[in-house]
Amino acid sequence: MTHPAAGGAGNVTGAARAGAQGGGGRPGGGVTTVGVATAEKADIPVVLDALGTVTAAATATVRPQVSGVLQKIHFSEGQLVKAGQVLATIDPRAFDMALLQSLGQRQRDEAQLESAKVTLARFRTLLTQDSIARQEVDTQAALVKQLEGTVMTDRAAEGIARLNLSHTQVKAPITGRVGLRVVDMGNLVGSGDANGIAVITQLSPIDVEFAVPQDQVPVLQARVQAGAALPAVAFDRTRTTSLATGKFAALDNQVDVQTGTVRAKARFANANGALFPSQFVNLRLEIRTIKDAVVVPVTALRHGSTGDFVYVLNARERTVALRPVTRGQATVDKIEVATGLRPGEQVITEGADRLKDGAKVTLPGDKPARYSRRGGEGAAQ
Repeated sequence: MTHPAAGGAGNVTGAARAGAQGGGGRPGGGVTTVGVATAEKADIPVVLDALGTVTAAATATVRPQVSGVLQKIHFSEGQLVKAGQVLATIDPRAFDMALLQSLGQRQRDEAQLESAKVTLARFRTLLTQDSIARQEVDTQAALVKQLEGTVMTDRAAEGIARLNLSHTQVKAPITGRVGLRVVDMGNLVGSGDANGIAVITQLSPIDVEFAVPQDQVPVLQARVQAGAALPAVAFDRTRTTSLATGKFAALDNQVDVQTGTVRAKARFANANGALFPSQFVNLRLEIRTIKDAVVVPVTALRHGSTGDFVYVLNARERTVALRPVTRGQATVDKIEVATGLRPGEQVITEGADRLKDGAKVTLPGDKPARYSRRGGEGAAQ
C-alpha cells in the first residue's frame, strides 16, 4: 500500500512500485496521463500569520478634578469627541465666590503694600536729613518685604481659584469615542469617583497586539533596525475580508517562558472604524520579499525517503526524471524551489503518484495511443 506524504504527494518507494507495473506506471504497459506546470520566477512574500487582539492606543477615564453637583452633560453615549471638548459642567457658583474672595484679598494686600512703600520712601528722605532713626527705616523696609510676600501668596491663591473654576468645565483629555454614561445630572461628583463620568477610548489610530515566535524575532529585529516599514493586514475571523492595513509598531523586550513567544504590536489608522477594542483578528505581517524566486505549484513538490523532489518532464521524449530539490518559502498555492530547478522547466503536478524515474507519460492534449492485439505494444496512429 502506498502512503502519500504531506501535500498529497506519493513517496519515492510508492512511485517506483507503481512504475514497475508497466512501462509508464499502469498495469498492462499503459502510459500515465499527467498534468504539468512550468517553473517560473516570481516574488515570494515572507509573512507571519498570527492571532491578534485589538487594543486602544489610549483609554482615559474622565473624572472631575473638583467636587460639586453635576449641572449639565454635553455628550451623547457613543459620541466621537475631540481632546479639549467640554463633556460636562459642575455647578460653578461656589468656585465663583472663592475666586472673588481671593481677588479681594489680593487687592487689599496690594493696597497695604503700596502704602508701606510710600512710607518707606518718606523714612529714607528723613534719614538723609538725620531726622529719623535708622531702626525705623529698617523696620519699614522689612514690612514692605513682608507685604510683597503676602501679595505673591494672594496671587497664587487667585490662580488656584481660577483653576478650580475652570475645572468645573470637565473636558475630554483625548480624542476618541465616549462609552456609556455612568452618572446623571444632579449627582454629586468628585475626583475620588472610581468610575468617573465616562470612559473615552481612542479608535484612530488603534493597535493590534500579537505574538511572534522566538525563532522569528532575530529576522524581525534585523528588518526593524534596517529601517524597513513592515506592512501589516488585519483580517476578519474567516481570513477572507481585509479589515484594515497598517504597519509594524513595536516589539516587547522579553520572551514569554510559557509560550516561547514575544509580544508585538502593529498600528492601524482605522479611518473606517472597522477595528474595535478587544476584537480578535487574524494578522498578517510581511517581513520581507524574496525577489525572482523559482516557484512551482505546491502539488508539484513531493517528499520521499531521501527528501524533497519533483518530476521534470522531457517534452520531446515524453518521459519524466526524478530530480531532488530544496524547498523554500511557500504561499497558498506556490512554493519556492531554492535549488535543483531552473525557470522554464516543466514539472508534473497531477498523476505523479503513479510515476517512477524515466517513466513515459502522456499529456492531456496528446493523441491517444492504440495497442496491437499480439504483444500489447502500442503504436501511436
